[in-house]
Amino acid sequence: MAEEVESRAVELDIHGKTRIFDVDDPVLPAWIEEEALASGGYPYKKKLKDEDYLEELEKLQIELIKVQFWLQSTGKRVMAVFEGRDAAGKGGSIAATSAHMNPRLARVVALTKPTDREAGQWYFQRYVAQFPTAGEFVLFDRSWYNRAGVEPVMGFCTPKQYEQFLKQAPRMERLIVQDGIFFFKFYLDIGREMQLKRFHDRRHDPRAVWKLSSMDIAALTKWKDYGEKRDRMLKDTHTDYAPWTVIRANDKRRARLNLIRHILLTLDYEGKDEKAIGEIDGKIIGSGAQVLK
Repeated sequence: MAEEVESRAVELDIHGKTRIFDVDDPVLPAWIEEEALASGGYPYKKKLKDEDYLEELEKLQIELIKVQFWLQSTGKRVMAVFEGRDAAGKGGSIAATSAHMNPRLARVVALTKPTDREAGQWYFQRYVAQFPTAGEFVLFDRSWYNRAGVEPVMGFCTPKQYEQFLKQAPRMERLIVQDGIFFFKFYLDIGREMQLKRFHDRRHDPRAVWKLSSMDIAALTKWKDYGEKRDRMLKDTHTDYAPWTVIRANDKRRARLNLIRHILLTLDYEGKDEKAIGEIDGKIIGSGAQVLK
C-alpha cells in the first residue's frame, strides 16, 4: 500500500476571495496564470523580450567590468544588500550583476542560520565580518534585514530584539557610509499571484526545486504580515545616507536591468558610458520614501 503524503494545499485570502493553492498540484490554477504579471499593480502587460534583455544586459555588464578596474585602481569599496519577498528574484539579480566580474574581487555573501556562538554575538557582528576590503564589490543575498522581516513574522526573534534592530540599523549604516563604502539597499517587490506562480514553477522544475523551502510554504498564509513588516522597515530604516531602492520585479528582466543601471549611474567610475547605461525606468524603480507615500 502506497504511503499517503500529507497535502500542502492552503486556503488563501486573495483580494477578498478565498482561493485554494496546492504547490504540489502539477496544474497551475488559471487565476494565478491570468493575474501573475499584472499582480501588485505591475505597469506592463508583457515581459521584456529576451533578445532585448540580453542586448542591454551585455552593455551593462561591460560597464560593471569598468567599475571593477576602478575599484582596483582606487581601493574603493562597494556593498549592496538584496532583500525582498520570497521568489522576488534576488538571486537572479545578484547573478546577473556579478556574472562577468572577477570572482576574486566580487563576492556574494549568503549566510546560513547562525551558529550557537554567532547567536550569542552582537546581531550585526557576523555580517560586519563580511564587509568589503579595498577594491572589493560585495553582494549580500539577504542580510541583517532578516530581523526586519522573516524573523519577527516567523517568531525567530523577540519583539524587543525587533524594535532594537530598527533603532540600531540606521546607526550602523551611517558608520558604513562614513567609512567611505558605496552602499546600496535593494528591495525587490512582486505581486502575490506572481509569487505563487514562481513557487509553483520551482516545485515542478527539477533544476529549481531546491529553491522552494519549507519556510516558503509556511509563509504562504503570512503575506499581509510580511507586507506590514516591509512597510515598517522602509519607514524606520530609509535614510538620506542609506536609502532603500524599491524595484517592481514581476518581470525579472526589467528588474535586473534597472537595478544594475541604478548602481552604474550612482558610481563615478573611470570610462563611464552613460549612453550605454541608458535611463532608469521610473515605472520599475523608485525610492523607499516614494513607496510609503
